Amino acid sequence: MTDTLEPLVFAGGRDVRTQLAIKRAIDIVLSGLGLVFLSPALLLIMLLVKTTSRGDVFYTCHWVGQGGRRFDGYKFRTMVADADVQEAALQHLNEMEGPAFKLTNDPRITPLGHVLRKYSLDELPQLWSVLKGDLSLVGPRPPRVHEYEQFTAFQRQKLTVQPGITCLWQVEGRHRINNYDDWVERDLEYIRTWSLGLDLMILAKTAGVVIKGTGI
Repeated sequence: MTDTLEPLVFAGGRDVRTQLAIKRAIDIVLSGLGLVFLSPALLLIMLLVKTTSRGDVFYTCHWVGQGGRRFDGYKFRTMVADADVQEAALQHLNEMEGPAFKLTNDPRITPLGHVLRKYSLDELPQLWSVLKGDLSLVGPRPPRVHEYEQFTAFQRQKLTVQPGITCLWQVEGRHRINNYDDWVERDLEYIRTWSLGLDLMILAKTAGVVIKGTGI
């Protein structure tokens, strides 16, 4: 596995700027419509999170985006209030090789959190980040700040484009990937082969994954 930083940009040829403008327009329209039409569900989930466990309704994600730019995103809280503090004590159980943390049966997840994660409902507040322009609907998932600080040059290549809510690795083997470099390889494949058609395919597959309840 090479550790050199390659100059990566979205595929698309000379009309890539036009395609990226269309990609952004799709993000704005779909995220805006989603926030409007899903507002009753958002309010219900907010009430359920607040009344079923102690802590804030939203979990603030300190993420790193394109070019290393840091920003805050939000998810519905699915874990106990002191989950970040507990993570250090669970590191010996980490199933992911690399800077990220993965634990299949994470004891920090609340009963409601299991349901929200199963159907990816905890991800819905990220539509606001898409509308703002911090995220795209489709793109490499952004790393947390402390994960990014451990990145190799190879891993930093995934941040040459705008991060997103869903991408290839999430619809094609998320639960089978236990090596962070394999995750990055899927992100780089997305970047190298990107097209609007690929984004639409990933969104369609994501919808299927959500409906089946296997999470994104």
